[in-house]
Amino acid sequence: MSIPVLICDDSALARKQMARTLPKEWDVDIHFAANGAEGIEAIRAGKGEVVFLDLNMPVMDGYEVLEIIQKEDLPALVIVVSGDIQLKAHERVKALGALDFIQKPVSAEAISHILQEYGILTIATGDGINDSPMIEVDLRDACQEVANVAMGRAADLLAKLLDVFVLLPIPNVNVLEVSELTMTLKATEENGTISALCQGFIGAGIAGEALLLFHDSSFQDMAKLMGLANPEDANTEIEVMIDTGNVLIGAFLNGISEQLHMKFSQSHPVVLGRHCTVNDLIHDNAEKWARTLAMEINYRIEGHNIQCDLLLLFTEESLPTLNYKLGYLLD
Repeated sequence: MSIPVLICDDSALARKQMARTLPKEWDVDIHFAANGAEGIEAIRAGKGEVVFLDLNMPVMDGYEVLEIIQKEDLPALVIVVSGDIQLKAHERVKALGALDFIQKPVSAEAISHILQEYGILTIATGDGINDSPMIEVDLRDACQEVANVAMGRAADLLAKLLDVFVLLPIPNVNVLEVSELTMTLKATEENGTISALCQGFIGAGIAGEALLLFHDSSFQDMAKLMGLANPEDANTEIEVMIDTGNVLIGAFLNGISEQLHMKFSQSHPVVLGRHCTVNDLIHDNAEKWARTLAMEINYRIEGHNIQCDLLLLFTEESLPTLNYKLGYLLD
């Protein structure tokens, strides 16, 4: 009898990758959910005896799903599959009853090993062979999942350096005109003024700028976490911004380069503005950001008043190469 398997992830690309890396000989009936609420409904309906669960999702995230499964004692063996590879994320999902954890992007070897380790890989015979369903994936979804994995790499490095837990959002990816970019960044003004750091990057056919928007209210807490003296000093603020940028931008670009199988060269970081508004920042750089593919990540640190926004702004000329590089993920 086929085992009902549920793949719960908001990314169509992630669902497709997960489905096609399940062992072909595994006797399963595959179901999908695009968020945690849909996932819980599917589990209650008996469609998730084994669940591959993402953590960062809209409506209801993976942590909330695990809490409900535990509270209602639902019959589901949960394997978390996430780009958030922080040690504290591993510890939290295990405490909530997850069987194990696989980092994205998934590999057939890792999945097969875990299934065999826990004795849930039942071999099909005859017509029961697993045939992965077809899932349509567009360029934006592929870019968002690539950003999701890179975001997790950057957060893990920051978490290890500062011994903190970094709260991760769902990445926002869009092709934007400068006016739309202004609107995208408007939310930062709700928390007062910002300081901004910019660092250019270039690869084979792909170029752009990484923009770190550091909320001014975050400087003192971040300086203390870094063990820096005189957290209110102007030079300390610049040091905080550059050090944070080196960690987040470098790790994020490395995460993207690994997935796209290419290397990026980075320029020296440049301070774009200090204690300014988003309107001032965009106005001064409107020409070079006339039209761009933007990956937006909002990083927050649990238990601290620290928030910064990382944006990767790819040039319009980079889009054909990005399309080509992501093509193998869309097949």
